[in-house]
Amino acid sequence: MAFLSILILLKTITSVHLSEAQLDRLRKSKALDAAAVVETPMVEIPAGEFAMGSDGVRALEDERPVHRVWLDGFSMDLHEVATAQYAEFLTATQRPVPWQWNSVDLTQHRDRPVIGVDWSDADGYCRWKGKRLPTEAEWEKSARGTDGRLYPWGNQFPRNDLANFALGARFSYSQVLMPVQSYEQGKSPYGLYHMAGNVWEWVQDWYAVNYYEVSLERNPQGPEEGQFKALRGGSWSDLPKYLLTYGRFKLPPETRNSYTGFRCAKS
Repeated sequence: MAFLSILILLKTITSVHLSEAQLDRLRKSKALDAAAVVETPMVEIPAGEFAMGSDGVRALEDERPVHRVWLDGFSMDLHEVATAQYAEFLTATQRPVPWQWNSVDLTQHRDRPVIGVDWSDADGYCRWKGKRLPTEAEWEKSARGTDGRLYPWGNQFPRNDLANFALGARFSYSQVLMPVQSYEQGKSPYGLYHMAGNVWEWVQDWYAVNYYEVSLERNPQGPEEGQFKALRGGSWSDLPKYLLTYGRFKLPPETRNSYTGFRCAKS
């Protein structure tokens, strides 16, 4: 047990020093200074009702039943948070760097979505920008619109000119992630990019498999507590069935991986 404790301590110390070294390298990086980090435009999603979830044999247990939800108007980021934007956050806040950050080259990857962030990282960034994570209902309406479409672009089965998906499991910033403003034909009804594929996106809500059975009809916020946080949209690695606008996913909030990023919303 003592030996194990020493190993854990050494790993923690190494991780802290690595994080500090990466932050120091980031502060000195000319790539971040070479061009001002562009603020993400926000798109207004109008107040109103939409059909959330799905029914029928294709719907999973946590996607049922279809239910009408009213949302007040809100704004949603046009695209996922990019590495250059997150780098600015790191230098301003001294927050620990994301998983896999040592492979980031801002001269090449500045417009790729940030990955390796857990739920609190995503929440912290949005708050730093004066925003917040979207609720699950807000995310689905932003991706789906009010016509009940299966994918952000409509009901057509995913193709490689509509979304970034099904690229296997081997990660590389340059080879599997696409710029946050790409796939023009795959935009949502409100003009949002990558609401299917590229990276899974953290949302505000705790996850519960049966939440739709008890969900509020106006501005649902998800369960009050839980073990998992909800994510939406599918990633560069996933098969088409994970790109559905109503599809739900869950992870422990402390998870950091190469498949997960986020975008922000604002009331």
